Amino acid sequence: MLRTWVIVRCKTVPVVCQARLLHTSLPARSSAEEATTSTTPETQGEPKKWTPKSTRTGLIAVKRGMTSMWNDQGVKFPVTILQVADCQVTKNIKVPKPDHTVYHAVQVAAVNKPAKAVTRQMLGHFKKANISPKRYVKEFPVTSDAHLPVGTTLSAIHFVPGQYVDCVATSIGKGFQGTMKKWGFGGLAASHGVSVSHRSAGSTGQHQDPGRVFPGKKMAGHMGGNQVTVQNLAVVRVDTSLNLIYVRGAVPGVDDAPVYVRDAKKIMAQGKAYAAKGRTDKILPKGVDDLPFPAGTEELAKTLPSIIEAPAYRRSPFVPPE
Repeated sequence: MLRTWVIVRCKTVPVVCQARLLHTSLPARSSAEEATTSTTPETQGEPKKWTPKSTRTGLIAVKRGMTSMWNDQGVKFPVTILQVADCQVTKNIKVPKPDHTVYHAVQVAAVNKPAKAVTRQMLGHFKKANISPKRYVKEFPVTSDAHLPVGTTLSAIHFVPGQYVDCVATSIGKGFQGTMKKWGFGGLAASHGVSVSHRSAGSTGQHQDPGRVFPGKKMAGHMGGNQVTVQNLAVVRVDTSLNLIYVRGAVPGVDDAPVYVRDAKKIMAQGKAYAAKGRTDKILPKGVDDLPFPAGTEELAKTLPSIIEAPAYRRSPFVPPE
């Protein structure tokens, strides 16, 4: 079993651990257990180490709803609960590009689905990966060192409390809407003489010059129902027993809809820039010393406390990304 070393200041319930190795934060095992499950990095090979140049795969989660949490100062803030349901690796992708580089990606699938409701093509794809049929399939670009064995089951501990993530989902459809609701227009004066045009868009084109409506003009039309990315959401809690991820803020979409969660691109790019300057203290957000690499697996989750929380100073809704 590949063991990933993760160091994070965490608060657990009921066990409290400070600045320990995540996979050793449980009570120490007896000597008999150590003898039966003795594994060393020398016998299995050194575990892969995350570096600022590495890009990990994302996860497919299911939005379960929203709730509220409080920090140590009593400040209330909203969180969205995402559940990682039967998320497994289905394929590793390596495609040569015209510029003589190689495109690397990991394809994952989540949420079991009855075989009778899956096409024959996808049944063959899942059978080749030796996993049960899934409802959602997504491909995440990675670096060459972040490939995973096909069939690996991913866990919510893939994301460490205190780090930031990007969430991609389909927003709630609003149908055909006017400019005031869709674009936030102020509308015309709702007074005498304006008649029933107080919610209209106003002038959309000029007279003779240029005599046309420019492309991209904000006008009435279909609102919502498209893919939206919300960036830099903080992970405030991870439940390893139920595979739940608590992220601060709102996530697009309705409940029970798929959400694609990945490491925050901007935060990781910022950490990579600091690493190039030798600022190792700013590679990851404060309180996070490392990330599970190449991924947080189901085996790693079994060695951790059931609930892991971010430090109090990372749970405040008023602390911006560093």
